[in-house]
Amino acid sequence: MDKKPGGIWKDLLEASTAPLNLVVSTFIGLAIGYGLDSLFHTSPYLTIIFLILGIISGFRDLFRFARRQTKDEDDKENK
Repeated sequence: MDKKPGGIWKDLLEASTAPLNLVVSTFIGLAIGYGLDSLFHTSPYLTIIFLILGIISGFRDLFRFARRQTKDEDDKENK
């Protein structure tokens, strides 16, 4: 039985934020790049660079979440 507070609902909430973080970080990178391109008139170079950085950041967060979930499951099995 799950002993941690929140149980399945907390796990479901955490799992639903992972794809949201991926999308949000991608759009933030895109917005920063577009803004800098507008400011410095370097279109489309900074937009592409910051879009790629946003995507990388989103996937990095997704992998951290997956690693944390795997570690939690391994800890449960070892108890």
